[in-house]
Amino acid sequence: MAAPAERMRSMRNRRRTRGLRELRLVVPDARSQSVRHRVAAQVSMLSQGDESEAMRWIEAVSEFDAPSAGNDEAR
Repeated sequence: MAAPAERMRSMRNRRRTRGLRELRLVVPDARSQSVRHRVAAQVSMLSQGDESEAMRWIEAVSEFDAPSAGNDEAR
């Protein structure tokens, strides 16, 4: 059997052949108390007015809230 590094290289090559690329993301761990406290502190500083305005804009431009001309189900 091939070494782990060689198996990974082979897997990446197979994926590249299929037009895929490996992507790794590093995100804050929501299970961590320190991260949860940091998020809570940031949320507490949000302006209700600004957030409401942002939500109205998101809803206005969302393709899911209004039928589009190209959507067969909406006809």
